[in-house]
Amino acid sequence: MIIKEIIEVLESFAPLEYAEDFDNVGLLVGDPGKELSGVLIALDTLEAVVDEAISTDCNLIVSFHPIIFGGLKKLTGRNYVERVVIKAIQNNIAIYSMHTALDNHFDGVNARICEVLGLQNRQVLIPRKGSLKKLTTYVPLKDAEALRMSLFNAGAGHVGNYSHCSFSSSGTGSFKGESDSNPTLGERGKLHEEEEIQLHITYTRDLEQKVLKALFDSHPYEEVAYEVITLDNTYQRIGMGMVGELNSPMEEKEFLQFVKERMNCGGIRHSELLGKEVRKVAVLGGSGAFAIDAAKAAKADFLLTGDIKYHQFYQAEGKMVVADIGHYESEQFTKNLLAEYLTKKIPNFAVRLSEINTNPIKYF
Repeated sequence: MIIKEIIEVLESFAPLEYAEDFDNVGLLVGDPGKELSGVLIALDTLEAVVDEAISTDCNLIVSFHPIIFGGLKKLTGRNYVERVVIKAIQNNIAIYSMHTALDNHFDGVNARICEVLGLQNRQVLIPRKGSLKKLTTYVPLKDAEALRMSLFNAGAGHVGNYSHCSFSSSGTGSFKGESDSNPTLGERGKLHEEEEIQLHITYTRDLEQKVLKALFDSHPYEEVAYEVITLDNTYQRIGMGMVGELNSPMEEKEFLQFVKERMNCGGIRHSELLGKEVRKVAVLGGSGAFAIDAAKAAKADFLLTGDIKYHQFYQAEGKMVVADIGHYESEQFTKNLLAEYLTKKIPNFAVRLSEINTNPIKYF
């Protein structure tokens, strides 16, 4: 097995198209064509993690956070980022990052927090815009069903809990093949009219290449007429954060103690308690202050996230409690999620969890 094959498995779960535009995801260091000796999964790629990969004969580190975020203009070992990259290259170790591709996944980072806390009826807190596209094409009546099924098999036509969704209308298409054409129907140089189906079908943008390949492979015409547009529709399967409900309501202090124990928090900073029961909870792994307004709009009683600044606690405005449980703490179970997925997909290959605690924040 080569590194590229593991990458394909990872991206079948969390496509890089899910990642935010500002992010730096994918293979950051290394040759995808190298033979794979072992996979080490970590939250962060630090020097100690590279040393761990060397000692355990793992030449691929799958890291949640990207070690390279901004541009690297020099590699002189002057900071921890450059030292990690140099050591990885010297020891032929590849580094792959998932980050916001996994943040935006419905069964990703925030889903795991919901599982740990036992939250039910979960929904995406901030659905990602531009995740849905619509394909419109025109096909002869006799070929319409075969084309439709080919597009379904490529993953198009999923709407919420439904699959095989499409819409079609009939009409008459016209065309005339020029001198270099090789028309499937009609004759070169003569105007031809054909009873056609106009087919509309939606898909998520990560499937675009696969869907268009299915279109071109299955369409009978030499030149395929088609249109692709990006939809503004909300898509509830991709986006940041999640909101869910507790099985049974809790008092606020009881809930904070519950979260502290389940999430292994050294401490929880929070806005003013409101003296009401906690039923609905919003979560967002990592730095989630940007989700405060969305959590209020969802009528959450609590928002659990990390990296909240002083003035951002005021944004709770007495409508909910904002709780900073720590950046690392909110994402700590991510590596378990990845290890479980890879072990399930490639059960005969060793996947190791890093034993290095990469949390830079300590509690006194």
